[in-house]
Amino acid sequence: MTVTVTWEQASARRLRRQFLTGPAPAGTPVAEVAGALLGAHAQVLSAAELSLGVRTGSATRADVRAALWEERTLVKTYGPRGTVHLLPAAELPFWTAALTAIPSGASPFAPDVRLTDAQADEVVAAIGDALDGATLTLDELNEEVVARTGPWAGDLVMPAFQDLWPRWRQVMHRAGQSGALCFGPDRARRATYTRPPDFVPLTPDEALATLVRRYLRAYGPADARHFAKWTAAPGGWADGLFAELAGAGEIEEVAFEGERAWVEAGDTDFPESPESAVRGVRLLPYFDAYGIAAQPRERLFPGAAYERALARGQAGNYPVLLVDGVVAGVWHQRRRGRRTTVTVEPLGRLTARQERELGERAARVGEVMEARAELAIGKVAVGPHA
Repeated sequence: MTVTVTWEQASARRLRRQFLTGPAPAGTPVAEVAGALLGAHAQVLSAAELSLGVRTGSATRADVRAALWEERTLVKTYGPRGTVHLLPAAELPFWTAALTAIPSGASPFAPDVRLTDAQADEVVAAIGDALDGATLTLDELNEEVVARTGPWAGDLVMPAFQDLWPRWRQVMHRAGQSGALCFGPDRARRATYTRPPDFVPLTPDEALATLVRRYLRAYGPADARHFAKWTAAPGGWADGLFAELAGAGEIEEVAFEGERAWVEAGDTDFPESPESAVRGVRLLPYFDAYGIAAQPRERLFPGAAYERALARGQAGNYPVLLVDGVVAGVWHQRRRGRRTTVTVEPLGRLTARQERELGERAARVGEVMEARAELAIGKVAVGPHA
């Protein structure tokens, strides 16, 4: 008999597995927390620091930076959707093999800007060679790549942020996803790049199966199109992958809110009384993995939240307030010295208990950022990703 799962049951299990119903057990390394999220989005490093910190009882941004630059248990690199993430270094064998096995869509660049497949491979190899045992700024890496490939790689033809970048940079994310590149610590406020620790990647088939199982364990039940959206993969390809894994008995069908969905095989234990697990308020930063990956999006962002907390349907551009497991507001913080003002804009009326809990959540945001937080409830005037 097919297991039936409600939205509340799925939310309760996701929140628990994301360390959002309670912090990770004391002593849990921040790299392990990042693994549970399937990576913390780190285009803005402070957002990743908050994503990891608010899921623990005591970790601060200093702990995240120590894991990155001293312990090297975390790696800042290009992850799902070609965006910058913090990934556990121990998981690079499966991440790199899986990400490079996901087919990409058509190039967004004009034909005279694009790299051929052979040129792209040459650039990725050149990046890896240049960074072997070295830490380079972008300008230094540009010189090394052009020297190893040819002047064509340095042609300023790639449109980006009202500027033109050298041709080779259109596959920079691919170099990160393949393990040829990761970020190093900033040098005088300039980003640097190096190579991650040595590892042996899994086979593509094994890695893709691992990624699907891990995704379903963290964010299931979900269907192939949800997975395709999360990975920026073609929908038809994801359909075929899920069918293959279902045929091999690696994933299992369930009925999720009346729709066909999937979980990892055997992972069908959901809370019978989920209401207490989802109850409460939580603050999630920009591009938090939960807000991006949990589907269906219209259930996570109900009613007015769909318009207020999304940017043209895209999740992540606003830090969000969760109330009882769904998005019910947005928030913003403004730091001045050792103080940070956390302004929260609820979309509905909060109870006295919820306001008290919100104060605790705001205080925890301050602790993670090593500042003293002051809570203000009112309109958030800044736009997305401000």
